[in-house]
Amino acid sequence: LQWSSPADAIERFKSQEIWFPPPQFYELCRLCNFSSLQELNKFSCDRALEGCERWMPVILTASDGSVSLLPGDELYPEDPDYTGEKNMVLSTDKKIDDLMKESSVFHRIVIKSPNSLAVYVNIQAKYKHINPVMINSDGADYSSKL
Repeated sequence: LQWSSPADAIERFKSQEIWFPPPQFYELCRLCNFSSLQELNKFSCDRALEGCERWMPVILTASDGSVSLLPGDELYPEDPDYTGEKNMVLSTDKKIDDLMKESSVFHRIVIKSPNSLAVYVNIQAKYKHINPVMINSDGADYSSKL
């Protein structure tokens, strides 16, 4: 076990020293918005009574990777399979870059390989939440000091 700041954890992920799944990558990108634990605590206390929503990512398999679609993304299905009963499989022969060029409303995690993740969000977060910093694990700038 090792304590790391979100920025340090992402750096270690990029260098393949550690690995974490896409939802944790997404949350670390959200934490990169805060420069201190006190700032995060204030944000958390200020929005605590606003509400929450539960998400179910929907995986779209592309020819060169996959995309974890989240609510609000223009490719997110209107009636997602929350229970697994429908056994929905979304797939396309398109490449991820083509899917990105064809879309304009993003709330997704692009997965090109286990250590190549990128977060793309341009929707308004609900309940006064804060969107993640858009980070590409293959190389991006971010400024968290947390």
